[in-house]
Amino acid sequence: MDPINDLRLAVLIDADNVPYANVKQMFEEIAKYGTPTFKRIYADWTKPTVSGWKNVLLQNAITPVQQYSYSTGKNSSDSAMIIDAMDILYSGKVDGFCIVSSDSDFTRLAIRLREAGMKVIGIGEKKTLIPFITACDKFIYIEILKEEEPATEEEKKIRPSKKQGAKKTNPINKIDQELVKLLKDSIADIADENGWAHLGNLGSQILKKKPDFDSRNYGFPKMLPLIKSLNKFVFDERESGRGNIKHVYVKIK
Repeated sequence: MDPINDLRLAVLIDADNVPYANVKQMFEEIAKYGTPTFKRIYADWTKPTVSGWKNVLLQNAITPVQQYSYSTGKNSSDSAMIIDAMDILYSGKVDGFCIVSSDSDFTRLAIRLREAGMKVIGIGEKKTLIPFITACDKFIYIEILKEEEPATEEEKKIRPSKKQGAKKTNPINKIDQELVKLLKDSIADIADENGWAHLGNLGSQILKKKPDFDSRNYGFPKMLPLIKSLNKFVFDERESGRGNIKHVYVKIK
């Protein structure tokens, strides 16, 4: 996938299918990819089940969109969100969309937006079904965005070198043979004649195959320490010609 940063993003949130507790961290994550030019959230605000969102809206300048439930058991927000997404698409004012939902009903919307040349980032819970995940350019699990709880005195003694306020990522996936195979196959796909693959290109190649890949899913803040922990690859740091910046290359042992 091409780099997705500095994009003008439309952030559309399905309040019925994501928790409100980590909205601050969610927007910090979105800021890595671009600037939210639209921030809308959809729900039937007369329901008590979405009352927790109300205090969050003003703090994050999110525009609430009221959508009454016309029948029992149906998520009425879906249609309003899809119509708005298409209106925004044809306005030509954005480069991409961030769909915040765990509902796989937005799979076709994500596909349609990508067909129109939009970058699509999905954010949802781990329970999100595969069709919606694979329909996005990148999918991020809300669970890895949670803030670290304050360390106890005992934990501080065990890991005294940890910086105050640093984020800890709790793993939601286990490192297994499937991950190792994904890394090896992706390296083979883009390696030069000597077997070396640029780490940045490797990350892009993996996302093409697995949009929900994120080193934080496995408890690592970056991809490099994750790959190093497997002890199945060798690394080479090369001068970039730009100060202290170095390019990292990886190769299968």
